[in-house]
Amino acid sequence: MKKQTVLITGANKGIGLETARQLANAGYHIFLGCRDKQRGDEAVSLLHSEGLTDVELILIDVVNEQSVQQAHDEVAKRVDYLDVLINNAGIPGDFPQPATNTPDETFKQVFEVNLFSVARVVRVFVPLMQKAPNPRIVNVTSDLGSLALHSDPTWRHYDVKTAAYGPSKSALNGYTIALAYELKNFRVNAVNPGYTKTDFNNNQGYKTVEEGAAPIAKYAMIDKDGPTGSYFSDYGVTPW
Repeated sequence: MKKQTVLITGANKGIGLETARQLANAGYHIFLGCRDKQRGDEAVSLLHSEGLTDVELILIDVVNEQSVQQAHDEVAKRVDYLDVLINNAGIPGDFPQPATNTPDETFKQVFEVNLFSVARVVRVFVPLMQKAPNPRIVNVTSDLGSLALHSDPTWRHYDVKTAAYGPSKSALNGYTIALAYELKNFRVNAVNPGYTKTDFNNNQGYKTVEEGAAPIAKYAMIDKDGPTGSYFSDYGVTPW
């Protein structure tokens, strides 16, 4: 039986790498998306050393249209179609991010990676995914993108307000809804890994990387009857 294929962006470390590990262990063929060849090679070598040999590097810089197109062309040379796309690449931006004093450049950088680049990668790769029997897209979001949670003073992260990062994930959630509506033969969902201890947050999270990657891997593996156009965390549906 042909192995299903998955491309994960920003996958050379942290949650992206662990998601690759979990999906490789589940029998998927992994295209490990990374913009830096040396770091990507190191990540691939690490997984190979663990016996996960169905992992190969795809160079992709999500903010660069030419790089995304070249990554698509490389994947298309190797497979007839792509089953799963996980848009994991993201940045927090410089902190703090007060609503009244965050520089324009911070907004531009954060939205470029967290929203515009996702739309770019989707636009380029969807034609290759259309041929798959059950195409799935997972957009890695954050609970800091939940407007409902941010409006609830009892929420554990209520005081964590960010002018650029959180709104970039709110926008990603909105894009996910529009994408799921348009791609009716796909399963498209936004998935929140939670506050995970990685370099992304200076290792401040309370979740392990294994815990953070688990819901992403879960919704990457759903079948044709699985949910679409939804927002999930490890505890289930997250309020928009």
